Amino acid sequence: MDFIHNLLWHQDKFLGITWNAWKGIGFLGNGIFFSRFLVQWYATEKRKQVVVPQAFWWLSLVGSVITLTYAIFYLKDSVIILSAAFSWIPYIRSLIIHRRHKNAQTTCAGCGQKNPPQANYCPNCGGKLI
Repeated sequence: MDFIHNLLWHQDKFLGITWNAWKGIGFLGNGIFFSRFLVQWYATEKRKQVVVPQAFWWLSLVGSVITLTYAIFYLKDSVIILSAAFSWIPYIRSLIIHRRHKNAQTTCAGCGQKNPPQANYCPNCGGKLI
């Protein structure tokens, strides 16, 4: 057990890292940002086609904002700050596009399925969309 303890804790550092609240925030941001790939992978496997769910964009946005906060207030490294400073723009744009598309969908009167705005007929029941 001493071997494992010494391997994990060395010179008052856990895994060789000096821990503080900002390190925790930095790891949290990276963890959230990484989790978006798991969400996208799961959605793609479930539908057997490439899918980018709305959760992907939310995780991207939250993860990048937390990482930017960590870079500004803790690292104070201009390279990291600049690399994260504008990454949130496409995430917000994708969320806006997603919302507009969702709001523009038509509901089939015959079966209740939601359909893309450009559809003329419901792919589920074949009914004409108004």
